[in-house]
Amino acid sequence: MSKTLINTFSKKLLTWHAASGRSGLPWQGNRDPYAVWVSEIMLQQTQVATVLERYPRFMKRFPTVKKLAAADIDEVLAEWAGLGYYSRARNLHACAKQVMHDFSGKFPHDPLLLEQLKGIGRSTAGAIAAFAFHERAPILDANVKRILARLFAIEGAVQDKAVNDRLWKLAQDLLPNQPKDMPVYTQALMDFGATWCTARKPVCISADKKCPFAKDCQANLSNQVLALPQKTVKAKSPEFDCDMLLIRSGNFVLLQKRPSKAIWGGLWSLPESPWRPRSEKGHQTAHGSKELLAITLPGENIADLAKSIRGLKSGNRIKHVFTHRRLWMQIWEANASKALAFFSPNLKWVPLAQLGRYGLPQPIKILLQGLSLVRGDDLKN
Repeated sequence: MSKTLINTFSKKLLTWHAASGRSGLPWQGNRDPYAVWVSEIMLQQTQVATVLERYPRFMKRFPTVKKLAAADIDEVLAEWAGLGYYSRARNLHACAKQVMHDFSGKFPHDPLLLEQLKGIGRSTAGAIAAFAFHERAPILDANVKRILARLFAIEGAVQDKAVNDRLWKLAQDLLPNQPKDMPVYTQALMDFGATWCTARKPVCISADKKCPFAKDCQANLSNQVLALPQKTVKAKSPEFDCDMLLIRSGNFVLLQKRPSKAIWGGLWSLPESPWRPRSEKGHQTAHGSKELLAITLPGENIADLAKSIRGLKSGNRIKHVFTHRRLWMQIWEANASKALAFFSPNLKWVPLAQLGRYGLPQPIKILLQGLSLVRGDDLKN
């Protein structure tokens, strides 16, 4: 392992950033730990272009940790709708409450304390500490893992504990000596991985730009750039079917709040049946209307609901791709003569004009817009 590279890395990276780093992003240069935290969570598993639009809007809606902690979870989920990975939004809300309760509304400086907060892992804690408090704390997101695996020719899947521990050790060893350099250094690492040392088209395999580490990078010198970091082979994503009810009563639509630990946890969606593994023949629904209501709304007064429903008919079939699975949703449409009361507090008749106040899964939101149940603006408010 090159001690020279370890000793010169931060200086070279800071020099590179001054000439080629990204600028003008709304979260850059901000030393407010709350703003840093929100941006870091939002940027996880979300493209920068999407965050550029949504981050300012979220910060306007919840400008302080106090405002976020005091908000209703449905408000937070509604603002998060479309960003995916909704556990992030639930964790944001829970974490804001922790900061208010345990730290009197002020984020702690110590990365170890930051890690104790809901939804904050070691890398995110390092980023908050580095950006907001100039702490010499390393980060190790996917971009940084790729940079280090290539620079030092680290073999093995980055998911392996031994490999991950080695990368964390390198991330610590490469930190600049001066705490004042930490915000720019941390941003430079992120920028270098996102724009130059990218997964598929790093600059070193083209003649357009010259990488500042070209003569030091072991992957470059051994022609292994695209082979590192090594990846585990992903299994084929399983596919599932389910049935969903789209029931209207006048200007109301029936929504169901999903369990907090389920996919789309805490969001309001259409009542749905349990998921079934998808067969080779495709979606199989052999239910009569009463049976469909019973499996979709278990424990409810199905007899009265069935009497009030007119014209249950097959609607759209929607395919939605999650990270590790695929879901086919068969929509069943009906009109109810009256908005019957339900036993479950997680079932609610919602006015069409107020759907924008509820966090909706993106495919359901699109479905409601596409069916012209409400104007698009009603779902954006």
